[in-house]
Amino acid sequence: MLVIRYFRIGKKNQPYFKIVVTDKRRPTRGGRFVEEVGNISPITKQKVLKADRIKYWISVGAKPSATVYNLLISEKIIEGKKIPVQKKKKLKEGEIAQAAKVAPAPAVAEKPAEKPAEKPVEKPVEVPKEPFDTTQGKEPKTEAPKDEPKIEAPVEEKKIEAPKEEPKKE
Repeated sequence: MLVIRYFRIGKKNQPYFKIVVTDKRRPTRGGRFVEEVGNISPITKQKVLKADRIKYWISVGAKPSATVYNLLISEKIIEGKKIPVQKKKKLKEGEIAQAAKVAPAPAVAEKPAEKPAEKPVEKPVEVPKEPFDTTQGKEPKTEAPKDEPKIEAPVEEKKIEAPKEEPKKE
C-alpha cells in the first residue's frame, strides 16, 4: 500500500522535509521512495507542492499521513476536515469517575422511547462436571460438546495381490 508522508533530510536543529510517495512497509528514514511530490521547510515556512501529482497518487490509492493530509487541506489541494494529529490524553480511573459525576445527565425526551424487539437468548449447552480429584491434584478435563457425528459412506477396499512366483527351469 502506498502512502504520502514526510521524509526528513535536514541537519540537526535544521529540519527540512521532502513529501514523498512510498510503500507503507518502508522505514520512514529509508532512502528509497516512489516519487517526490513536494518539500517543506519549517524554518523558512517555504512550501513547494506538486498539486497535480499529489491528486494523481491519491486517485491511484495512496493514503496521506495525518500530518500531510492536514497540510494538503490548509494548502487547498484537497477538501475535507482536518484530522487531529495529537494523541488524546488517557484518563485514569479516578479521573473517569470525576468526569462521570461532572457530566450532565442526558435530557429526557418528551416521547417515551419504544423498546426494541427482544431477541430470544440461546441457553449455553451445559457440560456435566466431573468430580474434582484431590488425590492427584489435577482438575478434570472438560470436552467441548460435539455437534453431530459425521457419517461417511463405506469405501470399498481393493486387495492387491502380490504376483505369484513361477519356478525357474534350469
